[in-house]
Amino acid sequence: MNRIYKMLAVAAVVSLTGCEDHLDQAPIGLLTPEQVNTDPTLASVISSVNSSYQPLSSTLNILGNWDWNGGKVLRNDFILQDIASGDMQKKWNPDGDQAWMDQVGNFNFTAANGAFNGIWSYDYEGISRANYAISYLEDEAVIQKINIDTQLKNRLLGEAYFLRSFYYFDLVVNFGDVPLLLKPLESFGEAYSVATRVEKEKVWEQIRADLDKAKTLLPDSRYASASEPWRASKGAALAMQAKVALYSQNWQKVVDTVTEMEGLGYYSLNQNYFDSFSTAKEFNEQEVIFAFNHEEGQTPRTGNGLAALMGWGFVAPTQDFVNEFEPNDPRLGLTVNVADQAVYKLLGATDTGNKGNDDSAGNKVFIRWADVLLWKAEALNELGQQQAAVEIINSVRARARTSATADGSMAPAGTLPDRATTADKEQVKQWIMHERRVELGFESQRFNDLRRWNVADEVLTGMGKNFQANNYLYPIPQGEIDKSGGQIMQNAGY
Repeated sequence: MNRIYKMLAVAAVVSLTGCEDHLDQAPIGLLTPEQVNTDPTLASVISSVNSSYQPLSSTLNILGNWDWNGGKVLRNDFILQDIASGDMQKKWNPDGDQAWMDQVGNFNFTAANGAFNGIWSYDYEGISRANYAISYLEDEAVIQKINIDTQLKNRLLGEAYFLRSFYYFDLVVNFGDVPLLLKPLESFGEAYSVATRVEKEKVWEQIRADLDKAKTLLPDSRYASASEPWRASKGAALAMQAKVALYSQNWQKVVDTVTEMEGLGYYSLNQNYFDSFSTAKEFNEQEVIFAFNHEEGQTPRTGNGLAALMGWGFVAPTQDFVNEFEPNDPRLGLTVNVADQAVYKLLGATDTGNKGNDDSAGNKVFIRWADVLLWKAEALNELGQQQAAVEIINSVRARARTSATADGSMAPAGTLPDRATTADKEQVKQWIMHERRVELGFESQRFNDLRRWNVADEVLTGMGKNFQANNYLYPIPQGEIDKSGGQIMQNAGY
């Protein structure tokens, strides 16, 4: 197997200009495909799967060296989701530093903005790595040579399918039609041949197919590996199936899938809201379903570099976000301490110890049980089952009001009262929209919610943002269009 390997070229999709400079570079934490193909070992094949997780991290500079303009210093979900949605502003004290982030927040960007290049690069790098892992694990010659246990092979293959679906979900939601790569590229000519956008429904079909395989291949346990609980699990695959159904408005599928997850008995709301984010509780709580495992002091680094940006004054709440919280809601103070300018939820502790730490241990939480429950509440409401939907909302609110605040005290009686189970569909929907914003604040969910609810124009123009109808999709990075020789077409309005 004589494959071409392009580590930093735009996700092995279309960037042929200058890619020769990267052909001899090994990916971080992974042997080159040439090494695996020449002399595959169990360790190198496992490493190919492990490396597929890395583009989900907030580790600094895994795809470049302080490439701010290219949006590659770290994974930038917080820009495209939290800043764009009006929950977050770039800095506590606004200035001209990294003005491209402000452009995203104000919706006065162009297709050349680095935010779009950054997320495109991270997602396609993840897809490229997952494709290599899948190709090794489905190659009988490699499997026989490394003598891998069948259960381990299936688990690793399930993880790779899950990760590929996860990256494609992010791409199709942000950009719509995107190039669809399902195997490693064999030549530069093949790279040109796939440099074209595929209709988004075909991408959705592939996401569903990958998740179906992942669910079947991953073991029936809360953690795919007890010794490595950070790996994608069957519960994570089910959660993504429910999320895909949610975005497709397949309401009954959402309810059925979440009900199936409930039947597993793996997840429940933590007693205390902050346990999902505390570095002291990582993988020792009941709510987190999928997270990237940031660790300090590793070689190569795997720490959370977002804490470093916070040390430079980045990542602050908007007043609109702060105003959304009801009086005495503990979640506000556990998310952000405005007085001390500290985002506790992202620092992993209710102090400023990690602020400025470019190798923080705080995990990046992608899916947790409260999020999933609110999907089910939304689906039930759409199906006309308002009472059942409100009961779920009230369970999330009950956990919030009984959680210890950031200073260890308890909220006063009367905080976050239960919602009325007799409310109509529109009222329940408004409650769900509110609850998702305060429960999931700064977890990079908000802008996607506004888009799928089709209220982004109303909400964001109401905040004074220059949001236009075409902004429901982000622009394809201009560099990708240029490198493809025009084969990749731009989204309308850009």
